[in-house]
Amino acid sequence: MFDVAIIGAGPHGLATAAHLRGAGMDVRVFGEVMGFWRRNMPAGMVLRSERPGSHLPDPHHALTLERFEAKLGRVFPPRMALDDFVAYGTWFQQEAVPDVDSRKVRQVEARSGSFRITLDDGDLVDAKRVVMATGLEAFASRPPAFDRVPSEFAMHSSQVRDPAAFAGNSVVVIGAGQSALETAALLHEAGADVEVLARRPAVRYLSGRNRLRDTPFHILIYPPGEVGPPGVNWIIELPDLFRSLPMALQRWVTRQVTPVGSAWLRSRLATVRTTASRSVASATVTAGRLQLVLDDGSKREVDRAVLATGYRVDLDRHPVLAPTLASSLQRLNGSPQLKRGLETSVPGLHFVGAAAAASFGPLMRFVAGAGYASRAVTREVVAASRSS
Repeated sequence: MFDVAIIGAGPHGLATAAHLRGAGMDVRVFGEVMGFWRRNMPAGMVLRSERPGSHLPDPHHALTLERFEAKLGRVFPPRMALDDFVAYGTWFQQEAVPDVDSRKVRQVEARSGSFRITLDDGDLVDAKRVVMATGLEAFASRPPAFDRVPSEFAMHSSQVRDPAAFAGNSVVVIGAGQSALETAALLHEAGADVEVLARRPAVRYLSGRNRLRDTPFHILIYPPGEVGPPGVNWIIELPDLFRSLPMALQRWVTRQVTPVGSAWLRSRLATVRTTASRSVASATVTAGRLQLVLDDGSKREVDRAVLATGYRVDLDRHPVLAPTLASSLQRLNGSPQLKRGLETSVPGLHFVGAAAAASFGPLMRFVAGAGYASRAVTREVVAASRSS
């Protein structure tokens, strides 16, 4: 029986494994290394996060971007390309967790004082604790108007891996955040006729102006994660502080992380049509074309729609939790309610990544949150092992 089984081999899962192993725990990691980043991010994408928020944390601070650059003999540009980040994550895994088991987990169920993990080939593994690092893939959100539209005509943005496949097509991209705007830019540059459709009154971009970035005062205003506007971003950067706030204030802080595009997307979308303050009332497929009726009665006929409409964590839709285990968890709006060490109401079961955001704040949705999560889980696991 392992001390800890980690389900998921993305940034949060790998970082947590590295810290737990550094503390002497017997850890097994299951999943495809950087799988979501490989399969569900569009070719040509660049990371929105600044460099300080793009490092993967290990307990010795040794597996940094700088060390990976030195190994490659080149320096990444200020905006890291998707392929470079996947390569960095793969190198981090090879150095810190070289024995990742790539088999998929079919189910996790609770047993008396432990957990039973069923793999897709039928093998069974037992662990004292489980860390869920399965990310967001199972929780893609689709507007109700598209409930009956096949995904080939209206796909979530996480399904757009090859923008070049849309060349010559007319495409409506629904959403106003980074994912929507970058996908729209990539589709436009690949030869698609693109319109961005947003519910918000206007599509917003970051200014791109930061005169303090290269001065000692920068860190006072912008923490490494740089999630949220100045002032609020330091609350987000400190998940224990966020968690200590009254629930109403937590909700207010979370709302400050609004959909916005990076400054470098503005020029790339200068000739792309943008329609704000509109949503889709109905969507149907007729003669191989997608017919959209907007909430003001106007219509669109297009080849495809891309739904950059985010994710909504819902434990009832979790891909591997046994129904009896999922139903026993205390929740916050569909997400697991977590206590110290990102542990659920079921002892020994932890969540890292976006599923922890309801309890520990928006930082958990980003790579930058992997540092806090991995350290917090490790402290709790080590303390529990010493007291048992």
